[in-house]
Amino acid sequence: MKLYSTNNKDLRVSFKEAVFNSMPQDKGLYMPVEIPQLDAEFIANIEKYSLQEIAFKVASTLLKDEIPTEDLKALIDDAINFEAPAVKLDDKTFVLELFHGPSLAFKDFGARFMSRIMAYFLKDGEQLLDVLVATSGDTGGAVALGFLGVPNTRVTILYPEGKVSPIQELQLTTNGQNIRAIEVKGTFDDCQALVKQAFADDELNAKFRLTSANSINISRLIPQTFYYFNTYAQLKKQGLNNVVFSVPSGNFGNIGAGLLAYKLGLPVKQFIAATNINDTVPRFLESGIYETKPSTQTYSNAMDVGAPSNWVRIMNLFGDDVESLKKVVTSYRFNDEETLVGIKEIDSRFNYVACPHTAIAYLAIEKFRTENPKDDSAAVFLSTAHACKFPDIFPVDIASKIEIPEQVTALESLPQHADNLGVDFEGFKSYLLNKA
Repeated sequence: MKLYSTNNKDLRVSFKEAVFNSMPQDKGLYMPVEIPQLDAEFIANIEKYSLQEIAFKVASTLLKDEIPTEDLKALIDDAINFEAPAVKLDDKTFVLELFHGPSLAFKDFGARFMSRIMAYFLKDGEQLLDVLVATSGDTGGAVALGFLGVPNTRVTILYPEGKVSPIQELQLTTNGQNIRAIEVKGTFDDCQALVKQAFADDELNAKFRLTSANSINISRLIPQTFYYFNTYAQLKKQGLNNVVFSVPSGNFGNIGAGLLAYKLGLPVKQFIAATNINDTVPRFLESGIYETKPSTQTYSNAMDVGAPSNWVRIMNLFGDDVESLKKVVTSYRFNDEETLVGIKEIDSRFNYVACPHTAIAYLAIEKFRTENPKDDSAAVFLSTAHACKFPDIFPVDIASKIEIPEQVTALESLPQHADNLGVDFEGFKSYLLNKA
């Protein structure tokens, strides 16, 4: 598997190099030189395969000879050791539960796969691998648990002060060992900017072996394709072949993985990018002008991203042809008031408790149906996090229905620690140099 930079299509690097370097020095993002097609027979019979078998088929098709077959199978079986059920709400409506991993968020797919890929490639005696990650909510917890105790690695997680939920903060600050957390006096965009500046800094790169665990890393994106194929398999088993996916979108890695799956041959009819009021992409698709803006805090905090890094990848998948992209991707935005309406509606219609991100994806499905009354596709909206992570958002009657998983209650008794920094890069750089 060879990859190029979205800023330099002549560049060629190996998968291993892209995983460890995370971002090209030209500040682009890595993309596969070739996106192979999964064979038609596999797609035609996909309902016969398990999630793990599907994951192996997709990964081996993309990675080719990067990792020997038996090693790749073992790696996937270890990383993807939980399920992603498409729960039927009515004959044509499904919620894809992606929160059955250890951190209770969809990002466990990417974080666990990536940590095991990195551990596989790391050799004894090599320089310590420093993983930098910015989080708006769930990424940090998934990365922390994915890398906790992995030899020869150190993870530094930056999160915005006062903008993650209490449970999310516990998942970031109670790990110890090779995981350290930094509370930044700013937004997620500030955290992401600090990480990107670190990768571009010559002094830091000379001293440390830096890589990222954000969705800018290609090894995060690949495993997220797995559950799109697996969901299609689950619906196909029920006789449903036309599928629309509604994806809660912040940094656009999740829907980017879905669109990569589409380019690999997944027969999806439509993707809906569902955002909160951080609506850079909906505005772009409406106006043709791509204009980022500072992120605004919302109930759906993991989507509070004003400058989504992965949008460049999505445009790249469609050859920067906006009209071609718009045939496959629709986007809608919803504010906090509408999000609460969505939470209540899902509860009253289906007796189902959905986190705020999931509620936005549901609202987008309903809006799509209103605008396309003749479309009879099965609709799948992605549930990206367990509702217990957002206890203060739900009305009392709905909150009482939420079951708290054991791994959450166990966190409450653990000591917490986070360092505090501002948004200036020199302060972050000094921290990295002096805390080595």
